[in-house]
Amino acid sequence: MGFSHHKNMSYYVLQLLLLILSCFLMIAAAIDTIRANESLGETEALVSNANRFKLSFFSPPNTNRRYLGIMYDLPVMTVVWVANRNKPLNDFSGTFQISSDGNLLILDGRKEIVWSTNISSSVTNSSAVLLDTGNLVLQDNSNGAYIWESFQHASDSWLEKMKIVTDLIRNERNILTSWTSPHDPAPGSFTFTIEPLGVPQSFVRKGGNIYWRSGPWNGQKYTGIPYMSSEYNYGVKVVDEYPGTAYQTLMLSNSSVLLYVFLNSSGSVEQKVWSDEKKGWDVTWSSTSNECDTYGKCGPFGSCDALDRPICSCLQGFVPRSKDEWEAGNWTSGCMRKTQLQCEQNKFVGKQDEFLKVEGVKVPDHFRLFGLSEEECRTACLIDCSCIAYAYPPGIGCLQWTHNLTDIQKFTYGGDDLYIQVAHSELAEKKQYQIAIIVTAVALGFILVAICAYFLLEYLLSYRGYSEENTLKHDKHGVELEELPTFSFMVLSNATENFNPSNKLGQGGFGLVYKGRLPNGVEIAVKRLARSSNQGVEEFMNEVEVISRLQHRNLVRLLGCCVESEEKLLVYEYMPNGSLDAYLFGSHINKILSWKISKVIIEGICRGLLYLHRDSRVKIIHRDLKASNILLDESFHPKISDFGMARIFGGKDDQANTTRVVGTFGYMPPEYASRGIFSEKSDVYSFGVLLLEILSRKKNSSFDDQRLFLTAYAWKLWNEGKIVNLMDADICDSGMEDDIVRYANVGLLCVQEVAADRPNMCTVLSMLSSEIVELPRPKQPAFHGMHSSQSTESYTKRSSKCSVNDVSITIVEGR
Repeated sequence: MGFSHHKNMSYYVLQLLLLILSCFLMIAAAIDTIRANESLGETEALVSNANRFKLSFFSPPNTNRRYLGIMYDLPVMTVVWVANRNKPLNDFSGTFQISSDGNLLILDGRKEIVWSTNISSSVTNSSAVLLDTGNLVLQDNSNGAYIWESFQHASDSWLEKMKIVTDLIRNERNILTSWTSPHDPAPGSFTFTIEPLGVPQSFVRKGGNIYWRSGPWNGQKYTGIPYMSSEYNYGVKVVDEYPGTAYQTLMLSNSSVLLYVFLNSSGSVEQKVWSDEKKGWDVTWSSTSNECDTYGKCGPFGSCDALDRPICSCLQGFVPRSKDEWEAGNWTSGCMRKTQLQCEQNKFVGKQDEFLKVEGVKVPDHFRLFGLSEEECRTACLIDCSCIAYAYPPGIGCLQWTHNLTDIQKFTYGGDDLYIQVAHSELAEKKQYQIAIIVTAVALGFILVAICAYFLLEYLLSYRGYSEENTLKHDKHGVELEELPTFSFMVLSNATENFNPSNKLGQGGFGLVYKGRLPNGVEIAVKRLARSSNQGVEEFMNEVEVISRLQHRNLVRLLGCCVESEEKLLVYEYMPNGSLDAYLFGSHINKILSWKISKVIIEGICRGLLYLHRDSRVKIIHRDLKASNILLDESFHPKISDFGMARIFGGKDDQANTTRVVGTFGYMPPEYASRGIFSEKSDVYSFGVLLLEILSRKKNSSFDDQRLFLTAYAWKLWNEGKIVNLMDADICDSGMEDDIVRYANVGLLCVQEVAADRPNMCTVLSMLSSEIVELPRPKQPAFHGMHSSQSTESYTKRSSKCSVNDVSITIVEGR
C-alpha cells in the first residue's frame, strides 16, 4: 500500500512538472515574430509588442474545429481575422510556419498544407510579425518590405489603419465577409464594400443583392448615417483621388481606445468599443438599428420613416403600385406616378412641371454627379424629361436621378433635401390643402379664443380653479396640452358608457383606466385622473410631456387628452391583450405564453428601452418599468406604458438624483432606493427583474422569506449550476436549455448591485440576439444576502411612505 501511494505521488509530481514546463514554453513563445524554420504549435501564440493582439489556434464555441486567427488579447475572446476559414483543422495537431520559399503555411498532423499565403515570388530570408495594429505581416528581412499582410485579406472585422478598398482599374478589392454563423468562421452571405462610382458609398450585400447602403460620402461623413460624428465613428476617412478607385480607413485620435468595426452573420455592421469598467464590448453604432435601414424597404418612389406607422408612404404625387400589397404591409413593389409629367405628353397641356421639396432624407441610390452650380443643376433637370429628381448636398454638389428613386429614408434630424419633378397639379393640390389647413386653423383659433375667454372668466371666479388650470396649461417644461388632439369629456363619457365599472381595465399611475369605443368604431383606453389626487396632476403633466415626444412600435401611443373643469383624461390606443402581469401572475395565468412569444415580448421591451435611452430625440428614464406597465397588442407585441414617473435628461447628463423616490417595490435598484440616484442603469435593473419574472412566472417580491427575492433565488440557482430550474415548468421544453441559460445570464447581469457593472440596453440586445457569443459571468445581484437584506427589510416593515437618508420614498406594490 505504501509503495502504491509513493508511485501515485510520483505520477502527480511528474504531471505538475510537465504543466509548469508547458507554461514556461507558452511564455517563451509569447513573442511577436516567427522566422524561417520556426513553427507555432497549438499551445503557442504570437503576441504583439504592446500585448494588444495575439495570433493563435482557437475553436469557436460549441465546436472542436480548429482555426488560426488574430484576436484581441482580452478576457473575452474577440477574433478579428481567420486564416483557414474555408478549411478548418479537425484535431489539435496544427502548426504554423514559414516554408522554404517564404510562404506562410498551416500544416495538419500529416504535414499536408491546409492554408498558404500563395506568394508566387520566392523569398528565402523572411519573417512574420504581428503588429500592434492587429496586422500580421510577412516581410523580406533583406529590405524590410512587406511581401504579404493580413490587412489586405480581411475577414469580418475592420481595424484601425486597415483599408477597405475597391480599385476597378486594377480589379482589386479588400472587403469584409461575414461568418456563416457566430460559431462558424466560414465565409457567410454578407459582404461590406466601398463603391467608387461617382461619389463613394459603402454597401452591405447579401449575395448579389444590396442589403444596406451608407448614402454618399460628403468629405466628412456618410450622409445616410445621420448619427455619424466623432462620438460614434472615431475618424472614418474616405479617399477617392482617382476615378474608379476608393478606400476607407479608421484613424483613431486616441490610441488607448480599443475600437473595431464588425460585420456580423446577420448582415449588420457594428462599431464596438471596449469597456474596461464592464470588461466587455459596447455596441456604439449599428447599421440596422431600425426597419428603414434595410435597403429599398419601401420600394421605388416610397419613403421610409421609422417613427411613422406604417413606416412606408408614397412620395407626394405618387400612389401605391399595388394597393392590396401595400395595405398588407408588403411595400417592395413601391409606388408609381399619379399624374404624368407635362414633358412626357405629346402635346402641351396645362402648366409646366415643378419641383417638390422633400426635406431631411437619405438621398436615393443610382445617382449621377455633375459639376454644376445649384441653380444650373435645377435648370438642367427641369429641361431634361428623363431627370426625375435632383439634390445638391453640401460637400458633394449636383446629383441627378433618371431611374426609380430607391432607398429613401426620412430622418428626425440631418439628411439632405431632395427635389422631385412632379406635375404642376400636384403642387396645386398641396397648396389648396395648405390653404384649407390655414383657414381651418384660423377658424378653430377664433373658436378656441372664445372658449378660453369663457373658461377664463369661470376660473377667475375661483382662485383655486384658476391656478390649477394655469398649472395644467403650461407646465415647467413648456409643454402645452393644446399641442395634442383634444376630446370633449362628453365624447369620452359616451365612449366608456359613462365610465361604467364593467369597462374598467385597471388602475393607472394616477387614476382608473377604462375601455371605450369612439363613434367611428375605434377602440380606445381612457385614463381618468382621480379628482382628489394632487400628486396625480404632476404625473399627468409629466406623462403628457414625455410621451408626446415619443413614437416607437414598442411604446404605447397617446391619441389625445381632455381637460375640462376638474376632469383630466388621457386617451391611448387600446391593447386587446391587456397587460403582461395578467399572463405572468394574474387573471390570464391559465393562458400560457409560449417561449417563442415570451422571447418576442422580451426583445420588444428591450428595443423600447433602447429607443428611450439612445434613439429618441431626448434621453428618457422610465423609472417604473414592471409587468403591469407592459401592454400587449393583438399579436402579443409589447408596448411600454405609464410614463407618469419618467424623467427627461438634457444635454450630456448621464444620471440625476431626487429627494422624492417613487417606484414599485422589487423593481427599484439599490442606488435609487437608498440615495435617490437614477440613470439608464436604473431601467436596466428593472428590465433584469422583469426578464427573470418572465422566465420564472414569479414576482420578484412574492417569496415567503422576505430576505429571499427572485433575484436572490436566481443567483442561488446560478451558483449551484441549476439555473435551468428557474424556468416555469409549463413552458420549459427540451432543447431550450441554452436559451434559458443565456436569458437568465443576461437577467442577472442587469440586476448586479453596482450600477456600473450593468450593461446598457444596446449591449443587452446584442447579448439576447447571440451577437455577443460569450457572456460575462454576473456579479452578486442587489438585495441578496446580508448586505442588502437590511435595506429590503426596511421597506417591508415601514409604511408605504418613509424617509431614509433624507430621501422621501414612495413605494407602490407591483400590480
